[in-house]
Amino acid sequence: MTQRGSALNFRDFVQELLDTGDAVDIRKAVSPTLEAGAVTRRVYETRGPAPLFGNLTEGDPGFRILGAPAGLSPVKDGTYGRIAAHFGLPRDTTPRALLEHLVAAMHADPVAPRVVETGPCKENVLRGPDVDLHRRPVPLLHEQDGGRYLGTYGFHVVRTPDGQWTSWSVARTMLNGRNTLVGPTMPQQHIGMIHRMWREKGEPTPWAMVLGAPPAALAAAGMPLPAEVDEDGYVGALTGSPVEVVRTETNGLYVPACSEIVLEGWFSPDETAPEGPMGEYHGYAFSGSKPQPVFHVEAVTYRDDAVLPICVAGVPPEENHTIWGTMISAASLDVLRSAGLPVTMAWCSYEAATCWIAVAIDTRRLAETGMGEKELADAVAGVLFGSHTGWLVPKVVLVADDIDITDIDQLVWAMATRYHPGTGEYVYPDAPGIPMVPYLTGEEVRTGRGGKSVMSCLLPAQFEGRAPGVTASFANSFPDDVRRRVLGNWAEYGFPEVG
Repeated sequence: MTQRGSALNFRDFVQELLDTGDAVDIRKAVSPTLEAGAVTRRVYETRGPAPLFGNLTEGDPGFRILGAPAGLSPVKDGTYGRIAAHFGLPRDTTPRALLEHLVAAMHADPVAPRVVETGPCKENVLRGPDVDLHRRPVPLLHEQDGGRYLGTYGFHVVRTPDGQWTSWSVARTMLNGRNTLVGPTMPQQHIGMIHRMWREKGEPTPWAMVLGAPPAALAAAGMPLPAEVDEDGYVGALTGSPVEVVRTETNGLYVPACSEIVLEGWFSPDETAPEGPMGEYHGYAFSGSKPQPVFHVEAVTYRDDAVLPICVAGVPPEENHTIWGTMISAASLDVLRSAGLPVTMAWCSYEAATCWIAVAIDTRRLAETGMGEKELADAVAGVLFGSHTGWLVPKVVLVADDIDITDIDQLVWAMATRYHPGTGEYVYPDAPGIPMVPYLTGEEVRTGRGGKSVMSCLLPAQFEGRAPGVTASFANSFPDDVRRRVLGNWAEYGFPEVG
């Protein structure tokens, strides 16, 4: 029996978006060459519904494309609705509630996956000479891209040689040939760690890629969980139900049974090919390609009328910022709390392209610690930059928790009025970090260190547990009865309803 629900079945997820008006079923003929990418980019930038392209002008029939699967929605419909649907949560779920849900699952007992004999992903099976990726509607997403990208919203599946750790990890893959893909496997990522284990044995790495995965599984694959933690157990804890998995056709791995498309095969210890350039999550497309591992596809299985989800990376917000940023936020909040720091919230502002994380500080607890500004900055940097999640985000912004750090307007106001130039920023040149940040020097990219900082937006009084003043706002500058009267009369004044 097929698993149901938007968190564990991508097809149900798509239907929920259609039913709520957060996706549009486009019947007009659309080309996968740039047109689908252009529509999807405009959807991100206008907060439109997710586009479902069902009439593609290229590739074999029987395939569809879904753009912007985790784009932001119009405010009145629930800004985070598509993100919440990844976890089976209500459309009006707030960022704080979402993070608490994710963190709670990190501390729950893992729920092991349930192995089933078959599933929707096995409705069609192609092997060997029947595998021809050129016949699929693989999109060209940006004019500057070095090739067509099949994997922009999917995840790799690899397993250690001893079979003790199975990793799901998100990374892009570019079409390289009839039955090959090429894409990065950075050594600091879990796929890179496992690839190294197979390389040391002199053997190819058994591999699968899942496209149109159960949404909660995709999100977990992008979460910086600790090494040797199986994402499938976390998904079970997160959804309250074991994720159903099925054995691949060729290499003994297990993949979610409700996936739309599964590629399976291997990648060698040393074979590479040029990959890129590609429009990136930081919002830029740089020239040039890099040698990256080649993935050999020996079988493809897929659902009838399969849906390929795509992320058209670039200026925020898109999936790298919404889903990946949310999962980084949850992992960061957990590691900072677990260290005993006076932290109440952590949030990768979507607008900041996963290049900073704001951290809300409980000033009452801060005052009890007796820490000064540098001591606090060093403590946060030591915990966060020393963790897998902190490796991904180069800048930390410390703010008192009177600020809602998920509201970019409030955060910018705090940065403008509370950060002291010259004394409020602390730099950590030896901290390790992801080499994809645009402003890094060549030396920092080569060494994988530097470009990391902590900015303090805490005022001196807040280190003593005191408020520096009263915020002049609707919530703080008027008596309760006046605010109630204004809210009650809002429509009568002639103003439109506030979402």
